[in-house]
Amino acid sequence: MERSRVTSGSPYEAAFGFARAVREGNRIIVAGTGPVEPDGSTTPGGAAEQAARVCAIILAAIEELGGTAADVVRTRMLLTDPADQDAVGAVHARFFGPARPAATMAGVAWLCRPEWKVEIEAEAVIA
Repeated sequence: MERSRVTSGSPYEAAFGFARAVREGNRIIVAGTGPVEPDGSTTPGGAAEQAARVCAIILAAIEELGGTAADVVRTRMLLTDPADQDAVGAVHARFFGPARPAATMAGVAWLCRPEWKVEIEAEAVIA
């Protein structure tokens, strides 16, 4: 089975040795994705703005590998502040709600950058 990879330009991908997403067969796995702008800076704003940027990066990677938001079957949302759960959940619903993926939301002590409020992983299966 052929394996395909995409990168998003995050400075962490090369430094830490990973791809943004990997497709093998009909399965796409998207790595934990933080709110990184094209210039490498952090997305400004609160958890909702950061979650929207993260979901856009995830969706772009899935689309580059031949999938769509409708193919997403699982997500994992990591938050540094539980007070942000409603804001992040609403963004998640906007991007992936119609697919109704299995989803986990968990609180964590820290993410790669202290200003990050959210990081999300995703998995898709192309029918």
